[in-house]
Amino acid sequence: MCAQHSQIKRKLFSSPVLYLLAIILGILSGMSDIASIQSFGLLISELFIKIFKCISLPIIALSLIVTLSGYHSEGPMHRIWQRTILYTLVTTLIAASISCLLYLLIQPANVNLAVEVATPPASNQFDYFQHVTNLIPSNIFSPFLEYQVMGVLLVGIVIGIGIRYIKDDQSRNTITYFFKGAHGLFLVITRWVVAVIPLGLYGFITATVIQLREGMDIKGIGEYLAIVVLANLIQGFIVLPLWLKFNNIKPFVAMRGMLPALSVAFFSKSSAGTLPITMATAEKNLQINPRISRFILPLCTSINMNGCAAFIFATVIYLMQNHGIVITPAIMGVWIFVATIAAIGNAGVPMGCYFLSASLLASMNVPIILLGLILPFYSIIDMIETALNVWSDSCVAKVVNDRVDFTEEASDIL
Repeated sequence: MCAQHSQIKRKLFSSPVLYLLAIILGILSGMSDIASIQSFGLLISELFIKIFKCISLPIIALSLIVTLSGYHSEGPMHRIWQRTILYTLVTTLIAASISCLLYLLIQPANVNLAVEVATPPASNQFDYFQHVTNLIPSNIFSPFLEYQVMGVLLVGIVIGIGIRYIKDDQSRNTITYFFKGAHGLFLVITRWVVAVIPLGLYGFITATVIQLREGMDIKGIGEYLAIVVLANLIQGFIVLPLWLKFNNIKPFVAMRGMLPALSVAFFSKSSAGTLPITMATAEKNLQINPRISRFILPLCTSINMNGCAAFIFATVIYLMQNHGIVITPAIMGVWIFVATIAAIGNAGVPMGCYFLSASLLASMNVPIILLGLILPFYSIIDMIETALNVWSDSCVAKVVNDRVDFTEEASDIL
């Protein structure tokens, strides 16, 4: 009887049930005419916005530092690491670029807010170029204090690479362990935030319903979601297969071989959790050398985030557009780069794409209330993105494996 009661309790407090309950309560709160209930929902929304701003920038920097400083391979493995980084950068950059092209093609409509959002003065529409010109901070903490996202990216990259060149082993290990510990701490905090994310969803839905009652039109959300989904599908079924074909690898044979891992990734929404199955499947079905798969796949799980780059680009640009900021081709070009680096900095963070997008927007004082409308759909987006990320990881490992003769005699070709 106790076991049955425990099983019912687990189902009752499972994520889908809590999400549904949060959405229902948010709708009821927004529809009610009780000022105190509406104020409570708006307060929750504001608190979660502040939480996103608080944890996201440190996570970006720490993830980059840990990723770039944590691999000290020598000889052939060092060259394999270089190839993996190159392929990761290129595929992630292409994913963000596809998202940009789809955005230009579909041109999603704005969500018409009942409360008019003031268009920033013309001089402020070039804040992003100001971020570029002020890329080098006056001190190491100012990017975090002033929410300069590009400055945070630069600090993370420089520190991560710089740690690798510290000659004293003890000093290098000490600072590496410090950043790994700080990274682990923020991951724990992030897991706590994820655990209470239904509460944040309640606040966002309440605020959204209040806006809807005042005349907000959300038809553009469907077009935005189409951009994100199509970008992932094009990357997974066209771009990556063409890359494999270019390297004399049969793409759909490889995809069929990876289906066990891809299906687990899709339903689990965790590329890290799928990693053991990904490695076993890649070694068995794609004949990837275990020494290569067990080095590349864990690394790619941390940094090869094709789906995340597409999501970050589309989300940030769409909310900027809704905020009244004029989106020029130059701004889009800058954000292809930022989305690529930010996605690589999303190492192992639950709901990382969502948090990163919130952080990037909050750093520029762009209202993120529309993320409340995206959150109910994010579970499906996350499933597609995770499957794409695992597929991309497998493609990188397969290309490196087939282009490298991993033997002592041929190691010099690396």
